[in-house]
Amino acid sequence: MTDQPLQPFMSPTALLSYLPDWFSASTAITWMLYTVFAFWAIYTIVAIYHWLKYSHASWLAFPAIAIHLALSLSLMSYALSNSTFFLAPYLP
Repeated sequence: MTDQPLQPFMSPTALLSYLPDWFSASTAITWMLYTVFAFWAIYTIVAIYHWLKYSHASWLAFPAIAIHLALSLSLMSYALSNSTFFLAPYLP
């Protein structure tokens, strides 16, 4: 369509007009992140259980699990509240 001028993107407000007033994009994103993190928590617990139960090198599992949990916690807290506890000095 080279014969028509470019139009800036506009959000589809008419499509979202049927939603209640208390609903917003930030609320939807927050609840989506909570859902993803709940799934992550269940998956992590199952993975840790299987890693400790069936791994032949379980001594290596403990530091790896600790690093995984610390980094995941900091990423989750950054995504939900823009603070990363102990990683804050290293982030832009």
